[in-house]
Amino acid sequence: MVTCYLKYVVDPFKLKEFEHYAKLWIPLVEKFGGEHHGYFLPHEGPSNIALALFSFPTLAEYEKYRTDAANDPECQAVMEYYRETKCFISFERSFMKPVFE
Repeated sequence: MVTCYLKYVVDPFKLKEFEHYAKLWIPLVEKFGGEHHGYFLPHEGPSNIALALFSFPTLAEYEKYRTDAANDPECQAVMEYYRETKCFISFERSFMKPVFE
């Protein structure tokens, strides 16, 4: 399993828009075979950092998701929503392998 860790720099004045963006992506990741672990919005501490975590069985399956999502009308609509709202400023993507025992 590989887990994608996304760290967003969000616009603190557009948290409502970012939350909507996040809720749109969760079922789309799952539609393409991933398991979404949620988005985490600012609560205490910095008001402009949000996180997301989701997993795929392999990095190859994640890459297939990226390719398929790029051509999916629902995913394209979510990206259009982002372009309209500019609800985050930037993001960093890292991949991690979980350890359970």
